[in-house]
Amino acid sequence: MGAVTDEEELARRFEERRGRLRAIAYRMLGSAGEAEDAVQETWLRLGRTGGDGIGRLDGWLTTVVSRVCLDMLRARAARREETYGHDVPQRADEGAGAVPEEEMLLADSVGVALLVVLDRLSPPERVAFVLHDLFAVPFDRIAAVLDRSLPAAKKLASRARGKVRGAPAVPGAELGRQRAVVEAFLTAARGGDLSALLDVLAPDVVRRADPVVLPPGVPAELRGARDVARGTVALRERARFAAPALVDGGVGAVVAPAGRLLCVLRIAVHDGRVQSYEVVADPKRLRGLHLAVLDLPAGA
Repeated sequence: MGAVTDEEELARRFEERRGRLRAIAYRMLGSAGEAEDAVQETWLRLGRTGGDGIGRLDGWLTTVVSRVCLDMLRARAARREETYGHDVPQRADEGAGAVPEEEMLLADSVGVALLVVLDRLSPPERVAFVLHDLFAVPFDRIAAVLDRSLPAAKKLASRARGKVRGAPAVPGAELGRQRAVVEAFLTAARGGDLSALLDVLAPDVVRRADPVVLPPGVPAELRGARDVARGTVALRERARFAAPALVDGGVGAVVAPAGRLLCVLRIAVHDGRVQSYEVVADPKRLRGLHLAVLDLPAGA
């Protein structure tokens, strides 16, 4: 067997770090394919640079992949500005099957609500939050990635943290009670369990929905526990992709296959039951909602 070349050794050291780089890139970009592209671009830049002159490979790779992701996020934000006002979402029963199962599992492991909320941050905020709060990268390195001062980098991370965690409109105990009801509702909806839905819905419950998420002929408003339960069961496929989240300060849910937001459920809870829920899917209305995570998954 021949001697190991410098290029082979560099490739070996990169492969040892590929998993962490992919994890960083996925949380920054929210797309497994784009994350892989960012990691591959990082490898290409390492190949052009070579190992000489790189004092600490971990830090160098983290900086480079973060800068690549930042450029990709900025390009994405520019495209969104160009199409503003024309982004009509798919119906929640369409298109979800096109998302690879492995990407859905990856999103579940990170937390679909977290991915949805991260997608609402500015590119510098997202990079600062992911690097500091999720991967414990020091602020001096974050400042270098963002080409900002140290105080500015800290401010970006703090602002992002406030957006991600949100501001509950009710005390913690009440928030916990709301969450228990919402989780019971989502579990029953996922299973198409009519009896369990009737247990968690108030007798006079009202369900309203933006027409874009409904099949043709389905009314936008349903009243009464039995009709609302049946309507929820009929759309149970959507509940597969629902996760609890903080919506305008209360517990609601986001429907987001692989972290890609389709609609939001605004849920009103009273006396331990769902008093009403609204399915919001109109793009302008979605942009007006304040979304945050209820908690961060372990190892997010």
